[in-house]
Amino acid sequence: MITLIIARHGNTFNPDDIVTRVGARTDLPLTSSGQEQARALGKYLKQESLIPDKVYASHLIRTQETASLALEEIGIQRDITILEMLNEIDYGPDENKPEENVIARIGQKAIEDWDKHAIPPDGWLIDPSQIINDWKNFAVSLIDSQEKPSKTPQIVLVLTSNGVGRFAPHTASNFDNFAAQYTIKLSTGNLGLIDFNGRSWSIRNWNIKPQNFI
Repeated sequence: MITLIIARHGNTFNPDDIVTRVGARTDLPLTSSGQEQARALGKYLKQESLIPDKVYASHLIRTQETASLALEEIGIQRDITILEMLNEIDYGPDENKPEENVIARIGQKAIEDWDKHAIPPDGWLIDPSQIINDWKNFAVSLIDSQEKPSKTPQIVLVLTSNGVGRFAPHTASNFDNFAAQYTIKLSTGNLGLIDFNGRSWSIRNWNIKPQNFI
């Protein structure tokens, strides 16, 4: 058994900041509120007895900082393994541009198609099929790395970003039911739970806001 926790990093903008479309080429640290979200993630995982055995993050500071603060809040030490596949996508001409400028270029419908159906707008440097395959291969690697079947779930925490995290549910056999019930986008600081029962992966819950449970 495996429980895969897919978490999005905390806030990288303060309330008075101009929010931009932050992708792979824009490496921002967490704000103070983002740090609070990271600690809330740790508190939630501890409260729910989801203590990670393995932790993965991207090359971006915001994911590593979220992972470190969550682990600190839990009160454990774990190595954070960096995976290239978890890096945020490259937003091409919209990278680090104010959201109003992005909408002016591609239109509101393109944003809605991205958030509801993971259809990338023209110009964004992303291959959805490759990201989906990366997630599926990662899930297989977790199964293969288990030393032996156990009734005690192996807990795996993954810190990633907006563009990449939304494709993680494709690892599950119940994706169609998931898509009908949830929005695919993970909000900042939120998480989803995907379980492997020894035969297949299924989505337990998605877009959980830790602050609502502590």
